[in-house]
Amino acid sequence: MDIVSEEREEREMPMGRRAAMRQTWRTRWRRLALIALSILLLPYVLVVLYLLDFIHPVSTLMLRDLVLLRGYDRQWVEFDAIAPVLVRSVMMSEDGQFCSHAGVDWGQMRGVVEDALDGEQTRGASTIPMQTVKNLFLWNGRSFVRKAMELPLAIAADFVWSKRRMMEIYLNVAEWGDGIYGIEAAARHHFGVPASKLSRRQAALLAVALPNPIDRNAGKPGRGLRRLASVIERRASRSGDYITCLYE
Repeated sequence: MDIVSEEREEREMPMGRRAAMRQTWRTRWRRLALIALSILLLPYVLVVLYLLDFIHPVSTLMLRDLVLLRGYDRQWVEFDAIAPVLVRSVMMSEDGQFCSHAGVDWGQMRGVVEDALDGEQTRGASTIPMQTVKNLFLWNGRSFVRKAMELPLAIAADFVWSKRRMMEIYLNVAEWGDGIYGIEAAARHHFGVPASKLSRRQAALLAVALPNPIDRNAGKPGRGLRRLASVIERRASRSGDYITCLYE
């Protein structure tokens, strides 16, 4: 039986049919390219849309929980309904230069790159804007691809949103336990109080739990977590000069 290769078949096709096939493949590739471009641009469109105060964004982890039929607990609260001591504690724990940088702390980022090039263990350099856009639009886990997408998104979000809006969104989408999202749900779940009534100690415990909220239980802290919370509690009490963009 004579098996004809695809290349030979294409050569033997009538000219009109070959042209039609090429046009079909070009159309498909254009369509795929357009879909890919739309997916890449969608977060930037949403950044502008999230300027509107009445819109309460959800994170990719919340969407995952919905798709998996797990459900989640999140109760949106306005920025002014969050205890200032919690905001101070989160800033001192997560991003002490939040008010001074434009989405990315390039000094910290440079240090991470230098450590990586020297073969040393890298430290975290994610700012609150970087963590916010990651929570809203990207995925968890270390990845150069994710980081490459995260940096321009963080810069764009910091440019478009006020610092108050940024912090409000971050504190309402951050994960504080399995299925627990946002500071209101976290405060009630771990301490039985609303976000507006958190104490200094409770705020510090919630702040230091953020890097690993599944293993770090703010409501049942171990010795190490309590020690970290004490450090953040002291820093938060001296943070007046660092929070001028949020409380003037």
